[in-house]
Amino acid sequence: MVNSSSPESRRRVVVLGTGGTIAGRAASSGDNIGYTAGQVGVADLLGGIEAPEGVLLEAEQVAQLDSKDMSFAIWQQLARRCAHWLAQADVTGVVITHGTDTLEETAFFLHSVLAPSKPVVLTCAMRPATALAPDGPQNVRDAISVAATQGARGVTVVCAGAIHSGIDIQKVHTYRPDAFASGDAGPVGYVEEGEVRLVRSWPEGAASHASKIFLEAEVRWPRIEIVVSHAGASGAVIDALLQSGGADPVRGLVLAATGNGTLHHALEAAALKAQDAGVAIVRATRCANGRILPKAGDALRDAGALTPVKARIALMLELLG
Repeated sequence: MVNSSSPESRRRVVVLGTGGTIAGRAASSGDNIGYTAGQVGVADLLGGIEAPEGVLLEAEQVAQLDSKDMSFAIWQQLARRCAHWLAQADVTGVVITHGTDTLEETAFFLHSVLAPSKPVVLTCAMRPATALAPDGPQNVRDAISVAATQGARGVTVVCAGAIHSGIDIQKVHTYRPDAFASGDAGPVGYVEEGEVRLVRSWPEGAASHASKIFLEAEVRWPRIEIVVSHAGASGAVIDALLQSGGADPVRGLVLAATGNGTLHHALEAAALKAQDAGVAIVRATRCANGRILPKAGDALRDAGALTPVKARIALMLELLG
């Protein structure tokens, strides 16, 4: 626990750690890519960070991993811990430290299963904790400022001074500290010297198909795979996936489509055959911006503005429900 001062009436911001680059260590301060993620505990990440006036910081380690290896089980645990802390009357918000690789997926998942009237703020770093100029401490400080802001709510992501909605966030760069964007929607706002400046409304949570996540100790997550449409594509990948069923059959496919949801004709034929066999099929665009605009006669439904990885989560939760 990190205390900014002592009065018992103080509000709390709970910081949940899951590992990632922000908790990474490298052999030298000049190495920003050859590090091992998830090495520094979340309580240590808060060292030297001053809480806003009237706020007490509390740390809890939920996981310690490289976010490329994020699992459904950790998502379930994270959602439950968020729900637990948000239910505490003196907790004003929750911050989650997370790796950047799957941050947009975790944010969208939490957006889909929580409908918080308080803020849940994910944050991250593109440089490890051992870097000459780490970006993690400022991102954590900014995230805490958002979590402590009066009237803040919903699932957001804070990185490089920008506040992104959990539904719009995308990682758009492999290396820059400012690696995230919100597509056509743009950021929710900005954090400037600890103060939040909104440019649009706080996101509203969806909380759809979430009951099993909170009620069942072990969830049997439906298997959903992503298949990319491209020049020269065939239906072989879909055929192979359906034949690989066994004890864990494919229950749904997200097709990462070109442009406005278009598919190579061979891939589309295989997808229609799979749909007729009872597999749930959804098209999502490969494009970084924009949404699929449906047209009359579409035989395969679309995911609108959702990216393929987010469409996979939405379909997984739909089938789970």
